[in-house]
Amino acid sequence: MTGYLKRLLTTGAAYQVADAVSKLIALALLPVYTNHLRPQDYGTAELLLTTIILVSIIVRAGLGEALVRFHFLDADPERRRRLARTATGSLFILTTLAAGAAALAAAPLSKALLGASHPDELRAAALGLWAFTNLELAYALLRVEERARAFAAASLANVLLTVALTVYLVVVREQGALGLLLGNYIASAAVVIGLWIAQRDAFGLRPGGIDRAQLGPMLRFGLPTVPAEVSVFALFFVDRLWLYRFESEDAAGLYSLSVKLAGVVVFTVRAFQYAWPPLAYSIESDEEAARVYARITTYYVLFTGLVVAGLALLGRWLVRIFAAPSYFAAHEALTWVALGWALYGLFLVLVAMAGRARVTVRNAPAALCGLVVNIALLAALVPPLGIAGAGLALVGAYVVMLVAMWLLTRGLFQVAFEWARLALVVAVAGGLTTVGELLLPDTGATGFVTRALVLAAIVPALWGAGFFRAGEVAAARGLLRRTRPAAAASGGG
Repeated sequence: MTGYLKRLLTTGAAYQVADAVSKLIALALLPVYTNHLRPQDYGTAELLLTTIILVSIIVRAGLGEALVRFHFLDADPERRRRLARTATGSLFILTTLAAGAAALAAAPLSKALLGASHPDELRAAALGLWAFTNLELAYALLRVEERARAFAAASLANVLLTVALTVYLVVVREQGALGLLLGNYIASAAVVIGLWIAQRDAFGLRPGGIDRAQLGPMLRFGLPTVPAEVSVFALFFVDRLWLYRFESEDAAGLYSLSVKLAGVVVFTVRAFQYAWPPLAYSIESDEEAARVYARITTYYVLFTGLVVAGLALLGRWLVRIFAAPSYFAAHEALTWVALGWALYGLFLVLVAMAGRARVTVRNAPAALCGLVVNIALLAALVPPLGIAGAGLALVGAYVVMLVAMWLLTRGLFQVAFEWARLALVVAVAGGLTTVGELLLPDTGATGFVTRALVLAAIVPALWGAGFFRAGEVAAARGLLRRTRPAAAASGGG
């Protein structure tokens, strides 16, 4: 178990090193951006950024998911290369057609989405669709080949170029939402072209690069995942769209900022999303896989539970440190957004269970249930509660979706989750956080210190309640001791 945990942590860290740098830089620059972007401009940019990701899921037709799964079904290097060329060549064609159509119809599309004509912003989003989608597949190829160093280098280059361009366009040129979009996606386009050049043999951008014999099975596996993935991500899209169109552009901007400030949870989930499928599918024994799935789930809930508790107790101070005064109300949604993202990570465990059984069609009903509940809760909760209502709607939707997904997949691949330990984390962390939120001051040094003490008490309380098993602490210490020299050697190399 320690070996699997170490592999998950090290690969997740390697895949997310650029995202960690990005999150730190983004936090440092938030005071700059929020002083140069009005909440409505920020809301516009973030709605388009989210739209790009949603449309990208449809355009890539499940090819990325198929690449990850099929790569581990055949160890022959040449067939794996043909698989990579088929996926990348097909996606290049799909994204070029989709982005070109969106650019040509920029004016009506922007009016339909934003309620007003913003053709320049929509054309920037079309570039984003092309660059983001192709770059995600290029990253997926690096992940399945476990080329963590190349992944980190490409990701860091993307981050640094994005930061430089965005600061120039938003702060110096004062181009608002357009500058934020262009800064992100000019950088992504440059990086994906660089990866294509560096790995010419793995990219099918030449005649004969696409193997139709492989494309058919890939699409048959991947396409059924699209409705589910669309429904899942639509939860993160529909809340911003709802706020933007039915509440206010300012509300959408504040809510988007809460997502940025929930960055520790988002970072954790993204690392888990990248590192988990290769690990989950590479375990040959079903019995061993079931045991690993259960234990990793417990550790994931423990870590994200502590982070969500910290944001719930101390989120007000976080917003005041990193945002301009016009954004201070963003803390109202922060706890719920963080919890929603944490629940998304649990959904990935269930998706891996279905993927291991090669049954992907059951993901869609669960995701659709969550989306329907989310829309219903948005309509009920946003009018009285504003952005906090949108966050609560996200949490409610994920709870429903997780229950539905578990009911649909438990017969496909049996995993004995550690329900008692999971319940203990929820009860202790949730209980102490609720007490702190209701009874302690929410301003000033006294409020910060007393809430921080409540946060610090969660782990000792879990220890006292018997959460930690014999040997786990020793194993964790040993893992850290072995990881540090490896990290130092990697950095020195």
